[in-house]
Amino acid sequence: MSERKVLTKYYPPDFDPSKITRARRPRGTTPPGPKVQTVRLMAPFSMKCTSCGEYIYKGRKFNARKETTEEKYYSIGIFRFYIRCTRCAAEITFKTDPKNMDYTCERGARRNFEIWRQGAGDEEGSKETDEERLDRREREEEEKSAMEELEAKVVDAKQEMAIADALDEIRTRNARNERAVGGGGEAVAAGDKVKEAIEEERKRVEREDEEMARRAFMAKTGEEEVEEGAEAKSAGELMPPPPVPTFQRAVKKKKDLKAALGIKRKPALV
Repeated sequence: MSERKVLTKYYPPDFDPSKITRARRPRGTTPPGPKVQTVRLMAPFSMKCTSCGEYIYKGRKFNARKETTEEKYYSIGIFRFYIRCTRCAAEITFKTDPKNMDYTCERGARRNFEIWRQGAGDEEGSKETDEERLDRREREEEEKSAMEELEAKVVDAKQEMAIADALDEIRTRNARNERAVGGGGEAVAAGDKVKEAIEEERKRVEREDEEMARRAFMAKTGEEEVEEGAEAKSAGELMPPPPVPTFQRAVKKKKDLKAALGIKRKPALV
């Protein structure tokens, strides 16, 4: 920053300003040759360097040179990129492929195999014609339709099996009910008799248990009841019978408070 503030700059003794030339070109014109600019990009696919065998994974960042080529695909420009191997610094070149919406590796590296790419990157796949592509799509659609038909058949078979099982269960239940109602009347009557006999036996056992409990209670409390009866009889002979209740109003006698206080009552003069 300090050198920008100086008023004079140093010129060497052999400086000749006449040797300085500036090439000027008209406005609106571009320099000859392909346009090149430095860009920052990530590797669009995983690749292997052919010089040292280094693997470069997809998404690795590089400072690359971007070149605009004269090739075009339906007025879409094609760009070429130059990067260098991270191990041996060998130059690797790849360019855009608008037709397949992908990139094509030109030299310096070999693209790794990717199972989801059907022939892209291979010579046979890159040379596939429109007719071959249409045929391939027709075959894929036929295979897809065949698979859909097979899945529909499997679903229908499962549904039929479920319906058959339900019908068998209903038939079995109906047959069991018919046997119980039609040919099994005697068995039902016998079952009712057995239930009644069991109920009577239970009631009899309950009655016997109650009787045994009552006898045990009477045997334990018999003497106490006899003693209580004798005492009540003797008390009834000694004590008079209770008076008969009456509902007449009893007149209370007034207390003589004067006599309690020592006041003598004067005799009447008349």
